[in-house]
Amino acid sequence: MKSINNLYKCFFNKITLLLLILTLPVSLSAADFGLVTNVFSGYSNSGETEDENENILELRFDILPRLSFFIGDNAEVFISGGLSLDKDNDFLLIPELLRTEFSWRSGDIGIRLGRINYTDPLSFVVSGLLDGFQLNYNSLAGRLSVGAWYTGLLYKKNADITMTDNDYAIYNEPVDNGSVFKNYFAPNRMIAALEWNHPSLGEFMQLNIAAICQFDLADSDKYNNQYFILKAGVPVNTLLFELGGGIELSQSDDQVNMAFAGDIGFSWMLPTTIVSGLSLTGKIAGWGIEDLFEPFTPITTKYFGNILKHKMTGLSVISLDYSARVAETFGINLSALYFTRHDLGSFKGYPIPENLDPDAEVYFLGPEFFARLIWSPLSDLQFNLGGGAFVPSLGNVGPDEKIQWRVELTAILALY
Repeated sequence: MKSINNLYKCFFNKITLLLLILTLPVSLSAADFGLVTNVFSGYSNSGETEDENENILELRFDILPRLSFFIGDNAEVFISGGLSLDKDNDFLLIPELLRTEFSWRSGDIGIRLGRINYTDPLSFVVSGLLDGFQLNYNSLAGRLSVGAWYTGLLYKKNADITMTDNDYAIYNEPVDNGSVFKNYFAPNRMIAALEWNHPSLGEFMQLNIAAICQFDLADSDKYNNQYFILKAGVPVNTLLFELGGGIELSQSDDQVNMAFAGDIGFSWMLPTTIVSGLSLTGKIAGWGIEDLFEPFTPITTKYFGNILKHKMTGLSVISLDYSARVAETFGINLSALYFTRHDLGSFKGYPIPENLDPDAEVYFLGPEFFARLIWSPLSDLQFNLGGGAFVPSLGNVGPDEKIQWRVELTAILALY
């Protein structure tokens, strides 16, 4: 396995060198430079420490430079990176290669190569930066794409891959202060996806179909799976209705298991004098049913709550969101979510009290309320102030648990 990992790292280094060589004949006047600096601070009592009375202070500083330029009329190179300094890593400076890709298009065919973004149609199976390629073909019958990616060169905290106990161990092991790349990388997995979508099938429906395969490259206890996803959307004037579902087939210890997931949503651009929108969505990552279904396991972890941050496995969430630009430099976002667990046995990652009877048939975790204010006094400067609370007493899993609250402030300076 070490030889396979070294092979991928050697390949990655060669691709990086190729991109640098391609930049040599390009005039600096044709390049587009940019720099984003981000300062984040958060304060909460979310219970991440052993002392429940100790509040938690989060601090992070990011520097995110980027460079892009064209090669001829059909090709473009985009390079971006980041340096992060945060309190959780004892203020260790963490470097990261972010979106860095070579893209080329000719007629109906396009290709992207490098560290590129990919998101599945359900948006919580796999999402984020991945190393590999994606080939797209556009026609009157829709867009067909095929891609393949490797995860073992990503920074583990941003890749957020926690499918198995081994993945959790990799994720939680601290980065070594003596060598920043020791314990730095995400688990070794290969991901392949075949996707077809049509923006206006029959002139009334958006349709997206995907097949995604994940291959575990670990030395032992391999966990492989396949996802088959269908999502449709029907726009009616300023209203969009969406419905999607997916089936997961997983293989581990010579066993084949099945799981399911789905989502439904309504989005409405409100007919008001200010730009505003309202959305109601529901997502479910199916529960375990003996001899029939296993809890749904996504490849990457995406959190839908700002305070209650847990993987979509055996979990469902209903959310109501309102966003508005109330002035040219000022916007707001209000959200209310309700979380429900569905699996009482096989998945142990829920935020449940230690004294809860494991056989107790209680499912409702409770609601979360969060508000965010966005102020942009200048075109390249933005401040985000957010705050909210998770209220377990409005559920039956932990009715006596205390309210969890959180406030955060982010300042973003973007120079282009």
